[in-house]
Amino acid sequence: MHTKVQVYEVGPRDGFQNLKQYLPLEEKLKIIDDLVASGVKHLQLTSFVSPKAIPQMKDAMEVAKTCVQKYPDVDFLALVPNLFGAKMAWDCGIKKISYVVSLSESHNKANINRTHEESLAELKKIVEAYPDLHICLDLATTFGCPFEGKKDAQEVVAFLKDYVDLGVKEVNLCDTIGVANPKQVREIISAVQTAYPSVALQVHIHDTRNMGMVNTLAAIECGVDSIQSTLGGLGGCPFAPGASGNLATEDVVYMLNDMGYDTGIDFDRLLTASKREKTVIPDGVFSGHHMNIQTPLPKDKA
Repeated sequence: MHTKVQVYEVGPRDGFQNLKQYLPLEEKLKIIDDLVASGVKHLQLTSFVSPKAIPQMKDAMEVAKTCVQKYPDVDFLALVPNLFGAKMAWDCGIKKISYVVSLSESHNKANINRTHEESLAELKKIVEAYPDLHICLDLATTFGCPFEGKKDAQEVVAFLKDYVDLGVKEVNLCDTIGVANPKQVREIISAVQTAYPSVALQVHIHDTRNMGMVNTLAAIECGVDSIQSTLGGLGGCPFAPGASGNLATEDVVYMLNDMGYDTGIDFDRLLTASKREKTVIPDGVFSGHHMNIQTPLPKDKA
């Protein structure tokens, strides 16, 4: 069993973008400072999208430039939907991007207003224009779609072929609406690992049915050593009414640290970051179900 797990904190993008009120730049930067101070080394800062579509991301360039300059040793990435977004990321010093496409074409059209063919064509433009840009393909609705239901593991494998042939070497399997179960997680990961052994895998599991922890652990036990989560469980999918949001970073770090995995993250500092986040973000935004752990009890007093 591998003992090191890379925790990708995606709250500054996936969490903040769902806020109705604009979170000031200085507050975003303070939360990012707290995350880095806790030991977070992999962080999705923002998304380079139209401010008309997502007003919360109107400060994307300021966030990216500030953080890249301040923390040169942190692995920063950003979500980009198109060639223009990739150019903005590159110009800000971001050398690693997430590019989203949905396994379900219905969701792809609803989420980014593209067909599968259009999504692949746009990524080809990015690869050609920025050959040195590291691209992680975020495969949305891997485990289920609100419109088309679930697809089997071989459909996932077949869909990924064009992207692997294009040169994608990292894929993030996303449980967009929180319908996965551990058996399904194991089957899909095993199939993708068998078909594309050189492709690195991540998972992004939503916690809609309180399954975030078990599904993430199932992925880790299958050999996936990179997982995504958000501070406080902030965020979630708009196509899952009542969803609990993302897996909370403090929950999963507590579990993994206590199990003996090496996350490199100090839980107490992370918890402090979570508490401060809640002082600047309106009540009622958080999932409300994740653990509010204070200090872990000694083993003999648990």
